Amino acid sequence: MKVILGLGNPGTRYANTWHNMGFEVIDELAKRFGVSKFKKECEALTIHLVTDRGKLILVKPQTFMNLSGDCVYLLAKKYKIKLNDFLVIADDIDITRGEVRFRERGSGGTHNGLRNIIDVMGSQEFPRIKVGVGRGNPLVLLVDYVLKRLSAEEQAQMIPAIIAAADMAMEKVVR
Repeated sequence: MKVILGLGNPGTRYANTWHNMGFEVIDELAKRFGVSKFKKECEALTIHLVTDRGKLILVKPQTFMNLSGDCVYLLAKKYKIKLNDFLVIADDIDITRGEVRFRERGSGGTHNGLRNIIDVMGSQEFPRIKVGVGRGNPLVLLVDYVLKRLSAEEQAQMIPAIIAAADMAMEKVVR
């Protein structure tokens, strides 16, 4: 069983913010599979699928970003999934806006969600896709930037990156 887990913050207050790029990619993947009904379990919204390569769970944690590891832990325990069978998708302020990168493992860097997964699970050994969101205005606090709602223009700019991240996830996990 494989898991594609997109990081974000739950609720309408955080919808359409830079920090919710992981949720955007999960929504794009769900659309590709023709599903939209998530169920609640393990402090997350999940969709269970069967692909040519086996069982797959799409996940949007419903903990706040800084507690993302709790959801990973609960899913790993419930379904007996190894950490390296999770593909985590997250925004990254240290990557140019719109750029998408894949990493097999590594530190959490400046991302509190990734750092919490590493802390809770005790390992950096999980693949991740990073969606670049840039740093924005240097005079704005990073927390204010990543929780800022995207303008219509910014949303349009990010569509290719969301599609590229979904393509990458499909290539790494589904195909």
